Amino acid sequence: MLLVPSSSCDEEVTDGEVSRGQRSHLRQPNDRNYYMDAEYIRQYCLKKKGVTEGFPFGETTLVFKVMDKIFLLLVLDQMPARFNAKCDPDKALEWREQYPSVQPGYHMNKKLWNTVTMDGSISVTLLKTMIDDSYDLVVLSLSLKARKELSSC
Repeated sequence: MLLVPSSSCDEEVTDGEVSRGQRSHLRQPNDRNYYMDAEYIRQYCLKKKGVTEGFPFGETTLVFKVMDKIFLLLVLDQMPARFNAKCDPDKALEWREQYPSVQPGYHMNKKLWNTVTMDGSISVTLLKTMIDDSYDLVVLSLSLKARKELSSC
């Protein structure tokens, strides 16, 4: 799979652009057994304003940034797929206690990052919430100038 840097400021990716091979896996967001694969996560992240992707840590870890700040790392060489997402410290602990597939962030600040294994044990709605929260936390940490620039994308 060839992934090239992209920015949602340039173009918006829609659910309709998910490849034909993945459409058979698309189900309603409340389906607890839904299988979210790496490409679906990629498409979901790239919909967000100002997001870019790249491989700064090698070809097996796809990194998503907003305004040059990391909000999600997606591991591509493991099945089931997993990702690291930034998290509110209290919520991070809550999710770790509630879901065995949520662990302290691998190679990250364990207080602020979770590693989430997409094994079907967590609803798609919650997986998206984790990604959204991570993005929002990073945006809130941006300087006022960077947030203004982001809002103009």
